[in-house]
Amino acid sequence: MIQRFEHGGNVYQPSPKGKAWLDFSANINPLGLSPAVRQALAAHLDQVVHYPDPAGTALRQALEQAYGVPGGSIVLGNGAAELFYLYMHTFRPQRVLLPVPSFSEYERAARAAGAVVDYGYLKEDDGFAFPWKELRQACGQSDCIVLGNPNNPTGTLAAADEIMALAEVGARKGTDILVDESFLDFLESDEAYSVLRQAWDRDNLFVIRSLTKFYALPGLRLGFGVTSPLRRGLMEGHKDVWNVNVLAQYAGVAGLRDRAYQQASRQLVQQEKEWLYGQMKKIPGLCVYPPCVNFIFWKLTGDGARTADLAEVLKAQGLLIRDCANYPGLSAAYGRTAVRTHEENERFVALLAENIR
Repeated sequence: MIQRFEHGGNVYQPSPKGKAWLDFSANINPLGLSPAVRQALAAHLDQVVHYPDPAGTALRQALEQAYGVPGGSIVLGNGAAELFYLYMHTFRPQRVLLPVPSFSEYERAARAAGAVVDYGYLKEDDGFAFPWKELRQACGQSDCIVLGNPNNPTGTLAAADEIMALAEVGARKGTDILVDESFLDFLESDEAYSVLRQAWDRDNLFVIRSLTKFYALPGLRLGFGVTSPLRRGLMEGHKDVWNVNVLAQYAGVAGLRDRAYQQASRQLVQQEKEWLYGQMKKIPGLCVYPPCVNFIFWKLTGDGARTADLAEVLKAQGLLIRDCANYPGLSAAYGRTAVRTHEENERFVALLAENIR
């Protein structure tokens, strides 16, 4: 049975090889923790005896400097996922439109707040591109439209101009636009795609970023969102006052200041995603979609081929991939894999080539 809201592999279950899992199911920076973050965590461990700064002052200032957005427009989150729930809980949209396939937490958050969820199916024949005309037409009928940019799992990138055009129509017709930019930090430049710096004075635009993915902090949790000060104030009234813990705040500040790590991460991902994409395209029985960040979307082309079967075979060899069968709009043949280090990517390609039927 497909679990509708199931995520990637479980690294806490015992590996059949008795070693650490080779985890290609989670899209986390392959460099791991920044040295500056590791040092900050060790240096401030004793601070956990105190409550976190409820205002997240130092973290907010670091975000303001790093992203060029006013601190008064920033909502801090215990990971990006918390902010989806916070938005839905605060504003209670009655109808939410999701271009699918997309990250399942959008739907979970909407349903948890009592919303009716409508799907707008992205078409494989169009390369899973966003249907901008249809999305603009949906404004006024939907209370909120949620976009992943780039979209997870398809890797579809949306141009900032298209998103802002949608936000303008939404502002006139009473529709909020929620944009998840959790993977844009992996790009060399996000200027053509990000609307983060346009969101701070717009009541109907809420842009969310995860620091979990780029700074390799999934077990610590950290994210932020940007919207108008009015909307930000309303959301602050609906969240736990200490939702971002002490160590996460120090880790965020250290990571945002570590320019060498940021540059090295982008260079590694750029190099390895192109290499991995090129190698995967050579494997018979596999259709691979061009990647833009640190994950690759693909489809098995053999008759009756199921990613779940492939995932079980690879799991028995200590490797985890993401079966995408539980994404609305996708068949059992779709999958997604992370971009890892070169050594790990070589191992993955070898196992994949050996086991695709």
